[in-house]
Amino acid sequence: MDGRKKAMASIGTVVVVIIGVVGAMIARRSAADGEPAARPPSPPGWVGTWAAAVQPGTEGFRQQTLRQIVHTSIGGTAARVRISNQYGTSPLTIADVRVAVAAGGGRITAGTDHALTFGGAATATVQPGRSLLSDPVSLAVPARGDLAVSLYLPDAAAHATEHSVATRTNYVAAGDQSGAASMRAAQTRNSYYFLAGVDVMNSRATGAVVTFGASITDGTASTYDADRRWPDLLSQRLAASGRTVGVLNAGISGNQLLQDGQGESALKRFDRDVLQQTGVRWVIFSDDPINDLSGPNAPPASELINAMSQLIARAHAAGIKFYCSTLTPFQGSSGWSPKGEQGRDAVNAFIRSAASGCDGVIDQDTATHDPAAPTRYRPAVDSGDHLHPNDRGMQDIADAVPLNLFG
Repeated sequence: MDGRKKAMASIGTVVVVIIGVVGAMIARRSAADGEPAARPPSPPGWVGTWAAAVQPGTEGFRQQTLRQIVHTSIGGTAARVRISNQYGTSPLTIADVRVAVAAGGGRITAGTDHALTFGGAATATVQPGRSLLSDPVSLAVPARGDLAVSLYLPDAAAHATEHSVATRTNYVAAGDQSGAASMRAAQTRNSYYFLAGVDVMNSRATGAVVTFGASITDGTASTYDADRRWPDLLSQRLAASGRTVGVLNAGISGNQLLQDGQGESALKRFDRDVLQQTGVRWVIFSDDPINDLSGPNAPPASELINAMSQLIARAHAAGIKFYCSTLTPFQGSSGWSPKGEQGRDAVNAFIRSAASGCDGVIDQDTATHDPAAPTRYRPAVDSGDHLHPNDRGMQDIADAVPLNLFG
């Protein structure tokens, strides 16, 4: 590279860093003023590559390092991470936050470890109900690869904001081991803590799609540590087609459309988990209503349809296309009832109708049901609980997504 090109590259890096620092300062000032810490508008080129929908947790940490493994959808030349204290009961202090390419088993790849700052500082405090975006750091982020995000918690952090079902092995160890290639005496965890998202700089990216749902979207019953959730498999299909689209999984196992329970209801969390994602252009609404329809107190289908219509209107008001997924069969599961099945039929009829307002339809029902018994899964795609698909079923759901919905 000649001198002029080196100078231009350096200028570009400085601009990216300045933008990130200013954005982080704005977020910190907003939190200090007691206002909701809304993310500042993203500069061109920033797109989400990974996300986890947060929910209240009970586990606490003190003077420990968390190393959490995330599977990217698209790559990039720089990265930044989002830390959430959404459900914390006290300020969260984070220190020695780092990002690196993961090497498997909780190890990091030599030469890829980078320290992250927040408004230029190595230590930051996130107030309860707030989140904080790191400054960007230059890093060759692999597409559909694994990153390790490590952070040290020097003070007590009770009631961790978490994502309970990671379908991934994460690690926790005593003391500050964020920079260690392999942490000593690390214990494993099956959840994400405080980590809500990773963005990348990628000028070729056309945007991000948020997959918004419950346990099927979250990947329950898919092979652990294998990235066989249907959003991961959709990411593979998009990449193979030549599209550079971030895929952000905002599923929460057990989540409902109408009621709080496992996380806030879809109605309550939609703005945070969809509209505020970096570079979002599309959302796929999936399996939440199955949980509303399970059990003896299934609501009328009209309530579910009305709630879906509200989400569609909110997405459209934000300039985001809303794609609706039909509900998969669940007869044979512990929560199935004739009333719930009637509700599923009515919701699916609404989704398939021209008057739904959906910008596109992903027919997960047809992709998974048994043609000889349409209220049940095909045996080949049933994980065994008659509610969640296995790896093959996850692939069939991913294959049911028309890629032309993304240009």
